[in-house]
Amino acid sequence: MTTEMKAWLKHRDGSSNVIRILPDRNGPAAQFYLLFTAYDAYPADLGRILFDADGYWIYDGDELKVEQQEQVAGMIMGTARR
Repeated sequence: MTTEMKAWLKHRDGSSNVIRILPDRNGPAAQFYLLFTAYDAYPADLGRILFDADGYWIYDGDELKVEQQEQVAGMIMGTARR
């Protein structure tokens, strides 16, 4: 993924919101992604997700639950495969 992506993030209670996923231009673009809320006047920083060469990921932040982290990683990996 080399450009910004917007994606629905689902919550356990059934609600959802849109997040922005941006490649981190300060690191290797294919490995670091910054996460923010979308459509807010002042977007909240949701952390970042990092991928290694083997496709393993780690979430660096404290805003997303494990299920949400897995959703984000899956979205990024699904987009990268296309």
